[in-house]
Formats: sequence, structure tokens, C-alpha cells
Amino acid sequence: MPRQQLTRDLLDEERAALGLPPYCGGDEPADLRRAALDTALAAQDAGAEPARAVLRGAVRELLDRLAELAPGRSVEVRVPPYAAVQCVAGPHHTRGTPPNVVEMDAPTLIALASGRLTWAAALDRGRVHASGPRADLSGLFPLPGL
Repeated sequence: MPRQQLTRDLLDEERAALGLPPYCGGDEPADLRRAALDTALAAQDAGAEPARAVLRGAVRELLDRLAELAPGRSVEVRVPPYAAVQCVAGPHHTRGTPPNVVEMDAPTLIALASGRLTWAAALDRGRVHASGPRADLSGLFPLPGL
């Protein structure tokens, strides 16, 4: 199945299904990812699941923000199948599986970033898998500005 690109038309379709106004921002990828995040948050509030391209855009936006907030390469945060990022200052790996890995699905990342889910609750419910001494990201969530 070919990967669907995040476009203005796709955003408008998703936003209309959620009762949101059409997207009126720019066509740059960063602009579309920010709009995808807003759309994914609205979908989560409505109990709906947006299109994969919208989820991918939202995940990329959130992981970019996480990497800006905690620059570094000591922890790898994975949100399969959408994206991964290295963040958090400290020693970093150069080969193989990194010693500090955090993995979760897209709805969990969105819920953590927006404050709808706490780090402790996500761990307790098995929604986040974290391994390594630096894999505790509780101090980074929720992400500022959401």
C-alpha cells in the first residue's frame, strides 16, 4: 500500500469530518505538520482516529519539538511505524541498539505531549516501553506550548 502524503486536501477532509474549519495555513511541510497535530488532537478529543498521514505528521511535529526541548543523542524515542528521534543530552551510542530506548504508539505520544496522559500512567498501563538509565522522560511531558 503506497504511503499517502500529508496534503492540504487530506487535512481539510479530516478537519471537516471533525467539524473543524478548513486548514488555512501554508503548504510547507512544517506548516502541514503543525496543522496535522491540531487535527490529531481534535480527533483524540472526539474519540476518532485520523488518517495515517495526519498521524505521521503529528508524530513528526511532536518528536521535532521533543528534540528541540531536550537536544542530545542519549535516548532514542521511537513511534513505529511513523518516526524516531534521538534526544536528551549525555553519552550517545554509535552502533547497534541504543542503551536508552523509549517506544510508544502515536496516540500515546499525543496524549503524553498534550498532558492528557501522565508518564507514570503510560508506564503502568504498558503504553510506553522504556529501557535504560536515561529513558525516564517524565520531566519532558507534557510538551510546552500545546
